[in-house]
This record gives sequence, C-alpha cells and structure tokens, in this order.
Amino acid sequence: MNYRLSKEAENDLRSIYIFGFQNFGEKQADNYFEAIFESFDRIAGNPEHFPSAAPIREGYRYCVCGADTIYFREGEDQVCEIIRIIGRQNF
Repeated sequence: MNYRLSKEAENDLRSIYIFGFQNFGEKQADNYFEAIFESFDRIAGNPEHFPSAAPIREGYRYCVCGADTIYFREGEDQVCEIIRIIGRQNF
C-alpha cells in the first residue's frame, strides 16, 4: 500500500517546515520533516492500526506525530490519502 497527499496536506507540510525552521532551526525542521514522512510510510503499511477519527469525519483515521496529527482515509486501489496535518503551525 502507498499514499498520496491532498493539496491541503501539501500546504500543511510547507507550513510545518516553515514553522519548524523559524522556531527551531534547519536541522530540527529537517529531522521533524523526516519523522512525518516515516509516519506516512507507517500509515500506508498498516492503516487499520490507527484509531478512527469518526467523531471528526466518518471513514477517517489519525496518527499523531510529535505535535501534529495526521488525518487520513483509505482510498481506492489500496492507496491511503493523507487529508490534513494539523498542529501548532495552524494556530
């Protein structure tokens, strides 16, 4: 199984990196960015291992990565769609 990012998730990633770079420096921003992509791989490998986000949206699941929460759903053709990545950069 693999994954794809929604346009909103792509925008969230940019915001996360900028927030991390401005607040913690390039090295920390790079390390955190790598951790997020490792989470995407874990999600794609076993999406059913993550809790349901049904109170937020039916059919969605979530994964916590550091200060952020990754919302996703299992899509067509065994592809997980990363919908949003919500965290400190959003406030």
